[in-house]
Amino acid sequence: MPHTYPMEIIGGLLAGAFIGAVLGFIGAGGAMLSVPILLYIFNFTPQAATTAAIAVVLSAAISGLLPKIKSKEVLFREAGIIWALGLVTNIGFSVIAHRLSDSIITTGFSFVLVTAGTAMLIKPIAGTEKKVPFFWLVVISLVIGSMTGLFGIGGGFLAIPVLVLFFKVPQGKAAGTSLAIIAINSITAFFGHYQSWSEVTWTVPIAMAISAVVIARLASIKSGQMNPALLRKSFAFLLYAIAVFTLFETWVI
Repeated sequence: MPHTYPMEIIGGLLAGAFIGAVLGFIGAGGAMLSVPILLYIFNFTPQAATTAAIAVVLSAAISGLLPKIKSKEVLFREAGIIWALGLVTNIGFSVIAHRLSDSIITTGFSFVLVTAGTAMLIKPIAGTEKKVPFFWLVVISLVIGSMTGLFGIGGGFLAIPVLVLFFKVPQGKAAGTSLAIIAINSITAFFGHYQSWSEVTWTVPIAMAISAVVIARLASIKSGQMNPALLRKSFAFLLYAIAVFTLFETWVI
């Protein structure tokens, strides 16, 4: 990686602001942006990018979570269960992630992006909020744990549409719960990726994390004033574009 440190730091701060805004407004998607930014703008390897992305997203998720806790928009029981049940797949895939080829990681990541974008486009069903059945908590937990361990993704993109679409949880509360899931999942995955810590040049991720923390906090406070449907649609098309670009970079160039 070229050592133009001042430009790297400025780029990292700008990238972190973008990631923080997405996390704060939507409650998900930080890692889905962090990984390709680190891969294609800062020339990180897929292993280093997923490890660094976990650290960036963890910092921003905690920052965005605090206002949600204050406004009582976090389902702590559901978040805790999803984290605990997903520990098996989270830790398991974190440990084996460094053995997978770069093309497997980037291809799998692309398919996750397409799935996330599609989930964001599904319209919520009207109705009153209801409790999430334990069976669905188990399914969500195992899938989110797998994706966090393999790709450094916090899993909020899956939790939010499930909570909003099927269990009528208000968007603000779903986002708050998602941020809690992302935060505790990212802590687990970061320690699971300990073998890749030495591969990361931490200058850029630290700059990204600082910027993401500040902007995620501000965006989280302002998120109630934004149009949630427009936010989800814009984010979905951004994910599609990143997925196509990632597949092109992996298999064509």
